[in-house]
Amino acid sequence: MTEKTLEDVYAALADGIDAAGQDKEAMFLSKVVLLLANEISDPERVLELITDAQKNMDGMRRG
Repeated sequence: MTEKTLEDVYAALADGIDAAGQDKEAMFLSKVVLLLANEISDPERVLELITDAQKNMDGMRRG
């Protein structure tokens, strides 16, 4: 994924979070993750990425 594409995804997520509102932010993000997990059909990889996200709350890690 290019840096521009990643920025576009980030912007779309930010817009979705804003549209959902603070009270439904967690539900929106959970739905996005579940939809993406279903698309990639690799539960082990999804769990690895969730663990990565928990460990890396200060920014994006590449690679």
